[in-house]
Amino acid sequence: MTAPPSTEALAAPLADPDFFAAGPPYELFRRLRDEEPLAWTPEPAPNSGFWSLTRHADIVRVSRDVATFSSARGVAVEELDDEQLTHRSSMIDTDPPRHTQLRSVLAKEFSPRMISRYEAFLRGIVGHTLDVAFAKGRFEFVEEVSSQIPVRVLCRMLSVPDTDHALLTAWGDRIVGHTDPEFADVLLHSEESAAYRLVPFRSPAVLEVFEYGQELQAQRRASPTDDLVSKLVEAEIDGAPLTQAELDNYFLLLALAGQETTRQAISHAMLTLIGHPDALATLAERPELLLAGGLEELLRWGPPVYHMRRTATRDVDLHDTRIAAGDKIVMWYPAANRDERAIADPDILDVTRTAVDLLTFGKGGPHFCMGSHLARLEVRVTVEELVARLASASLTGEVERLRSTFVHGIKRLPVEVRTR
Repeated sequence: MTAPPSTEALAAPLADPDFFAAGPPYELFRRLRDEEPLAWTPEPAPNSGFWSLTRHADIVRVSRDVATFSSARGVAVEELDDEQLTHRSSMIDTDPPRHTQLRSVLAKEFSPRMISRYEAFLRGIVGHTLDVAFAKGRFEFVEEVSSQIPVRVLCRMLSVPDTDHALLTAWGDRIVGHTDPEFADVLLHSEESAAYRLVPFRSPAVLEVFEYGQELQAQRRASPTDDLVSKLVEAEIDGAPLTQAELDNYFLLLALAGQETTRQAISHAMLTLIGHPDALATLAERPELLLAGGLEELLRWGPPVYHMRRTATRDVDLHDTRIAAGDKIVMWYPAANRDERAIADPDILDVTRTAVDLLTFGKGGPHFCMGSHLARLEVRVTVEELVARLASASLTGEVERLRSTFVHGIKRLPVEVRTR
């Protein structure tokens, strides 16, 4: 690791989950883009610090150059040894060609054509969910709406009972919330977490997900269907089936990414519409704007993931600074989504935009989010049904956010709605 620049104090807060308690630090991101686009962020032990990237073009460059900026040491900032990587790596923690092979196992299932099959089912789920919640007038949006929708689509894709949605949601909270005292079974880097060092997220809940997935895998081997689990157990790469570790981690990725990030995107869309009643009125009057660019604008404004990490495979210079082989590089998506070098008037929400160069799902390169088409469909249908019903919406209490530097999470969103 090279010596950090003298301005490291500017980016130091980005290693502290408490710094994100009020949401993305957009003012700090702006300063970093202008003053220190490659900034050193020190970390407490056992981690060793990372480089923070905040400009749109830099993140696109790093995302596309997988030979120089690898995912094989993990995509979160936690530093893993070789033994941990052997047990904990999923598809997103690999580089081509293995990443390409693993991605191809389910890539067709997440294509636009295949995902479109779920729209009628999804619209029914969204309509019923909103009708039940809106009948109350005042309710907690995350519990009553956003946590209900993507997980029910996931249940259908996994061919599991709809009643399992609560179980999957609870697992997601406990795992993704591994730095939040309210949700974590054991906090990351606590003494207790050492017992789970070979488990993804160091979370005991992951072991429960593995057991659940293994039971489904056994059932599908005995009686195959056309669901995602069947395709996983039937898959072969170079003539060999996936190992049990690959099956476990792939299923975990589906169970989390298939619901958690979209749940957050829906929550952020609602919070955005509450804070911008003019945008709500515009979309209600002209719902076709969602397809023209309004949906992308909402996703730009409220990205559900704060960052992804890469590791330099060789010494490389960026912004006249040497990144050493082995250094961590963190790409801050909310910062890039507000970069005026790529997006005109980025601090203005404009649902009439027709060209939105967002980085919410990444951009270019092999790690572009495989589930982006599903996420867009789920958010679009939810917002369409929301704006068709909403005359107005307001907060009735504090927005409670997840303590995390990784997931831009909303735990609670108390609202009051008035229907048309």
